[in-house]
Amino acid sequence: MRDVIISLAYLFAAGCFVLALKWLSHPTTARRGVRTGEVGMAVAIVATLLKTEIVEFQWIAIALVLGTALGIPLGLLVPMTAVPQRTALSHAFGALAAGLVGTAELYLRTPDIDTTTMVALGLEVVLGFLTFTGSLMAAGKLQGIVRDRPWIYSGQNLVNLGILASALVLVGFLVVDPSWTALFPVIIGISLVYGVMLVIRIGGADMPTVISLLNSFAGLSASMMGFVLDNKLLIIAGALDGSSGLILSIIMCKAMNRSFANVLFGGFGAEDTTAAAAETRPVRSVDPEETSFLLDAARSVVIVPGYGMAAAQAQHKVRELSDTLMKRGVDVRFAIHPVAGRMPGHMNVLLAEANVPYDQLYDLDSINSEFPQTDIVLVIGANDVVNPAARTDTTSPIYGMPILDVDQAASIIVVKRSMRSGFAGVDNELFYLDKTQMLFGDAKTVVGEVIEELSKLPAREVAGV
Repeated sequence: MRDVIISLAYLFAAGCFVLALKWLSHPTTARRGVRTGEVGMAVAIVATLLKTEIVEFQWIAIALVLGTALGIPLGLLVPMTAVPQRTALSHAFGALAAGLVGTAELYLRTPDIDTTTMVALGLEVVLGFLTFTGSLMAAGKLQGIVRDRPWIYSGQNLVNLGILASALVLVGFLVVDPSWTALFPVIIGISLVYGVMLVIRIGGADMPTVISLLNSFAGLSASMMGFVLDNKLLIIAGALDGSSGLILSIIMCKAMNRSFANVLFGGFGAEDTTAAAAETRPVRSVDPEETSFLLDAARSVVIVPGYGMAAAQAQHKVRELSDTLMKRGVDVRFAIHPVAGRMPGHMNVLLAEANVPYDQLYDLDSINSEFPQTDIVLVIGANDVVNPAARTDTTSPIYGMPILDVDQAASIIVVKRSMRSGFAGVDNELFYLDKTQMLFGDAKTVVGEVIEELSKLPAREVAGV
């Protein structure tokens, strides 16, 4: 009877996970999706605790207390701007758990492990431990602890592939003879090293793809763990996580007009040697007062947010600016590039937190045709996703990447701390156009100053009022 209840609970939980993924795909149902996923996970945990294989709950209770003590601060105290690195840490923790479970299972069940289980266990451990260190490296890059530019040297791809191949070859030896347990610590060590080597050569511009790919690896590791433990829910949940992460990675690559091979082995984002010289080129600059006059005179404004907005935690000020302009009769929309920020949907999450209405957000395909009719585009902390070189410069590393065509607007104002190149490591020709004006400074500070200057202007006449 107990086994039947557990099986039904697992089936219910799996259904919750499928529905959660579906509902999370749209903002109007996202909250329902989160709650459904939480219910499914709670049911899965309770059902697992009912298993007869559990002989005592002491260590489980300790783990629950520790997990809760870490999880609550991560959920409540980490700012929305740090969600990408928090997500990377979550991948790291999940992958580490899978790797440790696989390690325990090997030593508990050797030498009575059948071939199929050993294959699954080997893949679980390799994927788990490489995802652990890879995710830590990704979190470090996002947090600024680790250099965000790619670390590249001659023959790096061959070295990396050789490291991964050696781990898989050793797994093959264990499949042939599981009693060779002395190889297992070597496999773990190689996998940990490969995770580091995989991510250090990837630049910050590719972080959205890297995060979704690491999510896929963590899910596949969990799915392999399901085969090892004969746990159908783990197989289903891991497969859902792995496949959704892979699909998202493909979408991210398509959004950048890049291939997986180019992302993983291309070293995209190395510093452009011409960027330093480009800093001496003249640009036109404005102050917050001039910016307020220009915005107030416009009929239509499109705001393009980027990572600079996130780093400055300026999303609330940006929403306030949008509200102020709309009250003055300006049509305001937001243009969201699919890889703006450091994780998929990063800008959407930040703007949703600031209560920007979803119907003001437009994706690349729906907004690009509107730029020629737009009076002013206000670029806040975005760089590579608005760089015209992606369309015009065949020698540029971002050539062919779909961008927001902001250069086709009548006027452009760019909010930026400095003329430093973006994470792709290339200079942005947009900054030097005659129609572009630079508003230098911290995004939160300067947007606040623009709002203050707008409040000093007399009320403008609004058509129809």
